[in-house]
Amino acid sequence: MSTPRPAARRPAGSGPRLSTRRTDHRAPHPAPHPTPDLAAHPSAGPSARPRLGYGTNGLTDLRLDEALGLLADLGYDGVGLTLDHMHLDPLAPGLAARTAQVARRLGALGLGVTVETGARYVLDPRRKHGPSLLDPDPEDRAARVRLLLRAVRVAADLGAHAVHCFSGVLPHDTPPDEAWKRLTSSLTPVLEAAEAARVPLAVEPEPGHLLATLDDFHQLRGLIGDPAPAVLGLTLDIGHCQCLEPLPPADCLRAAAPWVHHIQIEDMRRGVHEHLPFGDGEIDFPPVLAAVGELTAAGYPGLTVVELPRHSHAGPELARTSLSFLRRETPPC
Repeated sequence: MSTPRPAARRPAGSGPRLSTRRTDHRAPHPAPHPTPDLAAHPSAGPSARPRLGYGTNGLTDLRLDEALGLLADLGYDGVGLTLDHMHLDPLAPGLAARTAQVARRLGALGLGVTVETGARYVLDPRRKHGPSLLDPDPEDRAARVRLLLRAVRVAADLGAHAVHCFSGVLPHDTPPDEAWKRLTSSLTPVLEAAEAARVPLAVEPEPGHLLATLDDFHQLRGLIGDPAPAVLGLTLDIGHCQCLEPLPPADCLRAAAPWVHHIQIEDMRRGVHEHLPFGDGEIDFPPVLAAVGELTAAGYPGLTVVELPRHSHAGPELARTSLSFLRRETPPC
């Protein structure tokens, strides 16, 4: 199934072609959010202030407790929490107790949370994002599945909006049809666990991966049997839309609205997968933030999280300037 296509097209000159804070943090059974069809009414709906967050993968030089305190002090509504060795290590002993401690901290600070699973070397110190759900070795795929199952449990205990994941890169000498079979088979137990925990799984189209575009996401949905959006949805990265999609990012967001459970945001250039601070790329942000506001007004409870994983050396300052930029560029409600 193809992504719905609004009539709007990328304007000329846009680059070369290629909240209110939550205080009840412990919500292990959150109600699934509505699935508004903003594509049917582009840029015409009411707007609400987006709930803004910052990803801990851009704050890896800070202890997690310090990172959360920083974001609360700056005025963020929440956090994209990447499970990694420096921030709530999913493989270390005592995960349940450590998760409970983080839940208490989030609650005290009034921060919402989405659990992200994009740590580069959390499973294998020699392979970036390895092993993946596509690996030829079933035991390797199982290791990634176990990580995602742990992430679902952590997300339920934190009252998170969603659990983020991605497909992985197509392995060498693997036919695409076989890779799609591995992906759907690997995700089946994760989706079952997510549905039981009532925590949506939010798959991210990632440039260079098997599942790279919105059309690829809809292909996955069809292969799995069209699960409900409250079970299988999207992490929509605004920069990735600028990088790869044929429509402008705001139109991508409206077209994907029924499935969006998590939004990542940064600047980016057309055809170049490089996460950039705001103002260093080509994205026109007021239309994007207007679309996020429409989605929020229609019932989206999740976060819009700044995603700058290669800028931890300047994380505290970029967290401050990013929030100022997003507030300045957000159209009035």
